[in-house]
Amino acid sequence: MKSDPSYPSDKSDVSARAGRMGRPMRRELDITTDKIDEVALLQRRELAGDMGAVLCFLGVVRGAEEGRPIAAIDYEVFAAMARRQFDLIFDQVEKRWPVASVRLVHRVGRVAAGEPSLWVETIAPHREEAFAACQFIIAEMKRAVPIWKKPCPV
Repeated sequence: MKSDPSYPSDKSDVSARAGRMGRPMRRELDITTDKIDEVALLQRRELAGDMGAVLCFLGVVRGAEEGRPIAAIDYEVFAAMARRQFDLIFDQVEKRWPVASVRLVHRVGRVAAGEPSLWVETIAPHREEAFAACQFIIAEMKRAVPIWKKPCPV
């Protein structure tokens, strides 16, 4: 998956401290104009033997926004601040749950209705932690990350 240089990518998988797992949580963030390639993401998954839950969330652009039909959503991002906010969110996940890995891809630019705009994967020992971490990431992303969406009418 290639990233548009105008939306710099951060594919970092390094954490400065050990989280609740006793080892650093793997982190991967990609903010990109490219389509989300689920097959490639699944092929790159790293799963340790002590992990029992892998949760993948795919957010897809609906064909309507506020009751009106749309053709697409145009996503804009303040890339440097978005990466910083995602780092803070990932820090919180690492402190709160025994999550081994978080990977997130967010598309920016024009995303057609029916196409994915967000992919999140959390890997943890149990499903409860994987679900809780994923829900937290998405809620915090919507609250704090400077990614704006503008519906494009049909």
